[in-house]
Order: sequence, then structure tokens, then C-alpha cells
Amino acid sequence: MAIIEVSDLSKRYGELEVLKRITFDVHQHDVVAVIGPSGSGKSTMLRSLVHLEQIDGGTIRVDGDDLAKDGRYSAPRKIKQITSKMGMVFQHFNLFPHLTVQQNLELAPKMVKGEPTTDVRRRSGELLEKVGLSGRASVYPAKLSGGQKQRVAIARALMMNPQILLFDEPTSALDPELTGEVLQVMKRLAEEHTTMIVVTHEMGFAKEVASRVLFMDNGQIIESGPPEELFTNPRFDRTKAFLSHSLK
Repeated sequence: MAIIEVSDLSKRYGELEVLKRITFDVHQHDVVAVIGPSGSGKSTMLRSLVHLEQIDGGTIRVDGDDLAKDGRYSAPRKIKQITSKMGMVFQHFNLFPHLTVQQNLELAPKMVKGEPTTDVRRRSGELLEKVGLSGRASVYPAKLSGGQKQRVAIARALMMNPQILLFDEPTSALDPELTGEVLQVMKRLAEEHTTMIVVTHEMGFAKEVASRVLFMDNGQIIESGPPEELFTNPRFDRTKAFLSHSLK
């Protein structure tokens, strides 16, 4: 069974239709890369999966439960229960500037889940080591590079033990020399069979790491498939034109 099932997802801003009957699914251990030009609806689609957008139509099922059905999200308590299975990593990190790295990681498990401090402290140490920042626990975000901030954001998402990780263009706010350190962490997560949906402009990452690629344009999924097929033998002219520009 798919861990995420999206069918006929629609979203409008006034007269502008930004998602047009989006349908796809994600299975456990999949790494789904979502590519396409800016303004194609990629981030709006991703944000809809964690109720950061209101939708106008369609159904979203997560691990067999309806997050949204026929364009309406479930009751708040059920939304909280379902979205807790997903961790989100944003383009601009969204760290709390007044908290240290360690405090950023530990806040949600303590406040939301009420986990014991000793358990939370142990896990935060393990995850900071995992993302290569074990020596930065007491540092405030202002003292970190963009790549370090994003690695902290990934560790913070992992602190909640999500079944699925969602990445919204996690490297697009970074200088090119800092992009690699974040992608390396994401590659390791993929090797550990973490289920991920990644909205990205990093074509190399999509080709190397993704198990499936979705190409979106103008609010639609134009085509999808394994990276070795989509990148080498795209079926549609719009995909071909995008890739010919993006892979230069």
C-alpha cells in the first residue's frame, strides 16, 4: 500500500489555478524528486501535504488515513495526528534565532510529545553527529553558515521520528559551495531507506538519488518515471525543453 496517495488535488488563488487535478502516490522507502520550472506548483503541492495550504479539491491519504477528502481537510485533531508522521524541511531553514542548535532540536519533542529530557538529549546528540554538527550544539543559528543551518533543520525534522520527510527546495537559498554538504546528508538518508519527497532544482541529485521523478509544469504533473527513463528518454516536448535547459 502507498504511504501517501494524492488524487485530483486542486488549488486556486482567485482565478489562478495553481494545482490542476494532481494525482500521484509514494511508497515506503521511495525518494520522489519533484522538478519543474519556478511557478509550476511544486511547493504548493508539497505544502498541501502538511496542511500549510488550503486546497479546493481532491483527496490526500497518508498511511491509510484521510488527511483531506473531496477538497476538505479532516478535523484539527486528526490533521495533527496525520501530519505528525511527516517532517518538513524548508528552503529558508526556519530555525528559532533565540535558541541554540540543541534547543532548536529539542523543543518540539519536549513540548509536543512530552518526551523525557534524557531521551531527547541523547537523540539530539546522535542526530547532530549524523549531520556532521556534533560540535555545534551550543551555538546560535546566527553563527552558522547556510549549509549548517539547513543540516540543523534536517536534524530537527528527524527529531520527531517522522515516517516521511518532505524537502521544499532545501538548497536553493545556499551558495553553491554549501549545497554539497546538504545534499550529502540527504543522500545518506536515502541510503538508509528514508521515505522522502524532494522539491528540487538539483538535477544531479534527482538523477543519482531519486527512485522516481515527477516533472511539473503549469500546475500539472506532465510525466513521471524512474530517473534513468525520464532524464534520458522523456516522452513530452515540454519535459524535453525543460531538461535541455536545466542539464546544460
